[in-house]
Amino acid sequence: MTTKLETQAERVEAVVFDLLSALLDSWTLWDSIAGSARQGRKWRASYLELTYGVGPYRPYEALVVEAAERVELPARWGQELVERWGELQAWPEVDEVLGALRGKVKLGVVTNCSEAMGRRAAALAGDFDVVVTAQRAGYYKPDPRTYGLALKELEVDASQALFVAGSPYDLIGCALMGMRVYWHNRVGMNRTEMFPAPWIEAKSLATLPGSIGL
Repeated sequence: MTTKLETQAERVEAVVFDLLSALLDSWTLWDSIAGSARQGRKWRASYLELTYGVGPYRPYEALVVEAAERVELPARWGQELVERWGELQAWPEVDEVLGALRGKVKLGVVTNCSEAMGRRAAALAGDFDVVVTAQRAGYYKPDPRTYGLALKELEVDASQALFVAGSPYDLIGCALMGMRVYWHNRVGMNRTEMFPAPWIEAKSLATLPGSIGL
């Protein structure tokens, strides 16, 4: 179900995506490495909490190992994730949605990832005007400077941009920046009181172009 809030915001000039949840199905890869969805979600929850709380950039490859260790799961899973990174796949509707947006708005990615892994993963999703990784920005989301670098390079104000989130943690950073959020909540993550409400919440990207009048 999609929920749209009333807004008098400016026309959207740029759409900026989270990469590893909003555009790519990274959940399947994590679950495959962990051997089950239950263990994969446990590891992934630890990773999300760790990366969104760490602030200044630390090597992503080390954080996925640390995330496993924090919840008493095998550290080797982190290395296997790096080795199998090329198995990431875009959600089924991504090509069609990006095709509907391309040429009408600027397209960007902001991802909590190393530069090498972020560039590789972005290429699996499509072509973008700007790709900002936590490593290049120097900070992990939800630090405003990470989103701010993308806005600067896209040459748009926060009020002119729509951020497509894959997890509720981006709701915090985007609220600080003054950006609207389309939360692609594919896997049904919970939003507690600590997270601001998104502009739109949907289980698919399919309604994204129509939400901005395209």
